[in-house]
Amino acid sequence: MRDVNILKSNGVDVDQSLELFGDMETYNETLEEFLANVDQKLSDIERYKEASDMANYAILVHSLKSDSKYLGFTKLAELSYNHEMASKANNVEYVYVNYDILMNEAKRIVEVASSYLGREVNVKVFSENTSNVQKDKTILVVDDSTIISTFVQKIFNDTYNVLIANDGKEALNIIATNDNIVAMLLDLNMPNVNGFEVLDYFRNNGLFKKIPVSIITGEDSKENIERAFNYPIADVLSKPFNERDIKRVVEKTLANI
Repeated sequence: MRDVNILKSNGVDVDQSLELFGDMETYNETLEEFLANVDQKLSDIERYKEASDMANYAILVHSLKSDSKYLGFTKLAELSYNHEMASKANNVEYVYVNYDILMNEAKRIVEVASSYLGREVNVKVFSENTSNVQKDKTILVVDDSTIISTFVQKIFNDTYNVLIANDGKEALNIIATNDNIVAMLLDLNMPNVNGFEVLDYFRNNGLFKKIPVSIITGEDSKENIERAFNYPIADVLSKPFNERDIKRVVEKTLANI
């Protein structure tokens, strides 16, 4: 049996995370998914830092902050938030001076999580497992946080075929090749093509009647929320949220078909 004290003694707020995930089985599966993706995310963060690309750097540390918050990595979430704010202010000096602190904490968390899970970890890759599931209705989740997309996928895996896009560009490619999408949950703050650009595409191509959209976002800007409601969306759900919230907003979104 995995010893949760390994996490707790290393500053992981498991109890807070269980308010979202409900049980340790779901938490463990989500933690495994985090470990499967974190190396690539940290590599991308470093690449944007080296290029002084603060816009994309901010998006990725925002994603790292969100993942850390959901999994109870309190210190890593705080450090990621500080980097997000600094990069949004184009404070390259802060990012460079404090970069090693952020990376060292991220690596520490990876080591702690790996120690807790043990070497027997079997990462469940939902996007591959569900691709062969034949269902009549598909929900598209567009979010750069693998924690959120995987959480939504787990909730509806027995009911709908759930597809995941990590950014708006990937989402539009999926929509162009899939006629079974009946609803889309869309984040606003993403790299490459952001949520508002996806909404513009939907409006310009008359897609809202075919695929109703609800926003799932950690963006707390009142201006951006009001801007989102200028489009014919079904609802806005702010992070963090729980399973009941997700089910409610999906039902409301499907009601717009």
